[in-house]
Amino acid sequence: MRIARRVREIRSARAETMESLAARSGVSKSMISLIERGEASPTAAVLEKLATGLGVAMATLFGPDKSALQQPLSRRADQTIWKDPETGYLRRNVTPPSWPTPIQLVEVHFPAGARVAYESINSRPALEQQVWVLQGQIELTLGDQRYVLKVGDCLAIRRDQPLIFSNSSTQAARYLVAICDQTVMSLLQ
Repeated sequence: MRIARRVREIRSARAETMESLAARSGVSKSMISLIERGEASPTAAVLEKLATGLGVAMATLFGPDKSALQQPLSRRADQTIWKDPETGYLRRNVTPPSWPTPIQLVEVHFPAGARVAYESINSRPALEQQVWVLQGQIELTLGDQRYVLKVGDCLAIRRDQPLIFSNSSTQAARYLVAICDQTVMSLLQ
């Protein structure tokens, strides 16, 4: 339900209609309506398209309602976990959800054989991300460049091209993504 509230809240704050968001994101108006009502569980690819259409980082869709109290501590038991219905990957938002910061930390448990493609590109300034592998191995393809990351490897990324995460190994991987997004500040103020 958090995603439903956040999509609706951000869309309203930006004076976007469902029709205009559908045109900007490539997600159908009916799917946006289902998501906002909490009747559909969107995939990571759909969430990325919505975030792009709204001009925010995907991590922003997992954030708190605008009315949430600012707390500097995020206890593990209270951290939001989301499961991609298509791949089964688990995404845990680590950053305190209502703390006003452009930095978001996300822990990902990436199943063996999983693949997630983020093909949307925002017209706003590119997001800065760093991916640090904590367990296993993953492959990232940024535009035409392919990287194989093993435990302890960290890759800095400017998200101005399509990005594909894949795990072709037989073991799950776990990694941390640090995202720097200045638009988060405007949504929390």
